[in-house]
Amino acid sequence: MTTPTTTALDWSALTPAERDEAIAEANERLEGAPAAEVVRWAVEQFGDDLLVASSMQDTILPHLFSAALPGVKVLFLQTGYHFAETLQTRDEAARRLPITVVEALPRQSVAEQDEEYGEKLHDRDPNLCCFLRKVEPLARALEGHAAWVTGVRRVDAPTRAGTPVVSWDDKHDLVKVNPLVAWTDDDVEAYQAEHDLPRNPLVAQGYPSIGCGPCTHKVAPGADPRSGRWSGKDKTECGIHT
Repeated sequence: MTTPTTTALDWSALTPAERDEAIAEANERLEGAPAAEVVRWAVEQFGDDLLVASSMQDTILPHLFSAALPGVKVLFLQTGYHFAETLQTRDEAARRLPITVVEALPRQSVAEQDEEYGEKLHDRDPNLCCFLRKVEPLARALEGHAAWVTGVRRVDAPTRAGTPVVSWDDKHDLVKVNPLVAWTDDDVEAYQAEHDLPRNPLVAQGYPSIGCGPCTHKVAPGADPRSGRWSGKDKTECGIHT
């Protein structure tokens, strides 16, 4: 297996062509590499200038990155609609791991949004609700950073099957790193068990894909894990990865 480069680039100084070449080289080196190797590459390249996004469905990314970069900034999109269990998982991760939780807040509270758009916008226009409470806050949180890290996996959904390890995020104008992209559900379980990580109890209760409370439902055994998200609506993504 080829070892990732240890030479940190000045990504802001690269031309688009140079940047694309660097990303292609990174993917060639990191495809099939252990997640910890991808993490080391990201830390070597971007250091404190990266944000690790976590929905707190699990705490694998916070654990991986805090081992390589103690105090790493972990971004949590505080939508105001999270399950209590998700917030408890976030708080437990903050207590047990050497991370700095950074909350991205919507411009409006739930009450203010209800006043402007009417109650239960998530039922009437889930795309707009996701934009207001996830997509736009994420964009503001990523401003000024060189890279962000996500837990996207190819097995999550057909829309994610072709996700690379490293890509250029045109929407936010920075590098996007997906260390767990090739992981299976068994890989996720094995890592959590091996390291005794804080877990979101909803997963064991039939919620294999956890988002906001109003738009997340239990999934029947053997069903598509994301079928519990926006059930009954023509929607499969919140918009932060599309």
